[in-house]
Amino acid sequence: MNTSTRADQGSGNIQAVNGRGVVVTGGASGIGKAIAEAFLANGDRVAVLDRTEGDGTIRVDVADEASVRAAFAEARDRLRGIDVLVNSAGLLTESPLGEMTLAMWNETLTVDLTGVFLCCREVVGEMRQRKWGRIINIASQLAIKGGVGLTHYSAAKAGVVGFSKALALETAADNVLVNCIAPGPIDTPLVEGISESWKAAKRAELPLRRFGTPVEVAPAAVLLASDPGGNLFVGQTLGPNSGDVMP
Repeated sequence: MNTSTRADQGSGNIQAVNGRGVVVTGGASGIGKAIAEAFLANGDRVAVLDRTEGDGTIRVDVADEASVRAAFAEARDRLRGIDVLVNSAGLLTESPLGEMTLAMWNETLTVDLTGVFLCCREVVGEMRQRKWGRIINIASQLAIKGGVGLTHYSAAKAGVVGFSKALALETAADNVLVNCIAPGPIDTPLVEGISESWKAAKRAELPLRRFGTPVEVAPAAVLLASDPGGNLFVGQTLGPNSGDVMP
């Protein structure tokens, strides 16, 4: 069985007039949208980057280098600089390894891992020069424990965690702090393409016996970007995961 859904579909741009400049990729739906709305409520200026353009959203394909470069140039102009980056755009597909095509593997790694690299690369220079910045990468608890039918997704998200730790070591001395959020299963469009049997089995495993909601994840992003609340988080992975992983 091969099923798939994209997390960054939808439309809607969210902007405020004060505060920091915040870019949220995959910000038109699911966790990304909730995070964008949380930063807006915090008084920040927010630019939503998403695969589907609409209502002022900046269109981006995070797997395409030229698209990322153009989207971040537009976001930078709108926001008068980028202080916070949240990488939330993602792809989730399901397949047993023995049935998985190379195309499915490559697509997942390109969107979920290479996309994070491309977006981080667009902002890290200006943040280091300014001596302040916050980068928050959305990983998954499956980066830690793995998941049946999700070897490619687990590998990509584990890569995000490792990438974030390494980048944190490069940039912390310049007060550019890089961290991850690794949610458990969340009720979003991302999981709609996953089989009901998988979701039922996963709910039964969780100590809370339920999936989370995007608004329960978003405050972690605001915390990591806050001053002074987020100032000591360096290369860390926060886990709003319904108890699925207890490090």
